[in-house]
Amino acid sequence: MRLNTILYVKDQAASRAFYAIALGKAPRLDVPGMTEFELFEGCVLGLMPERGIKRLLPGMPDPETAAGIPRAELYLTVPEPAVYHARALAAGAKELSPLEPRDWGDTAAYSLDPDGHVLAFACPL
Repeated sequence: MRLNTILYVKDQAASRAFYAIALGKAPRLDVPGMTEFELFEGCVLGLMPERGIKRLLPGMPDPETAAGIPRAELYLTVPEPAVYHARALAAGAKELSPLEPRDWGDTAAYSLDPDGHVLAFACPL
């Protein structure tokens, strides 16, 4: 099994630059219409321009009308969430909540990426 999570983004190049910094890695695929980051074997984060999904699925609601409204959350369990969170903030994310213990057993920090998607970096307590 393989998991591909695709975020619809306003500006593919800007989102590629943001996630390259936040994730600390280069994309494995970067072509017009799709950028992919392999998070780990079998799990890929894709970035697709909003115009691209409108072209593929013209009958769906227009994602551009939700600009700035959180439409998805990426909750990434990583070994050093503070490092990832700091990189995301340095790349232009807006902090929602600093790194702190959560009642479900993780320590997590939350931010918004440039397209308004919630980005969380966490590790078990």
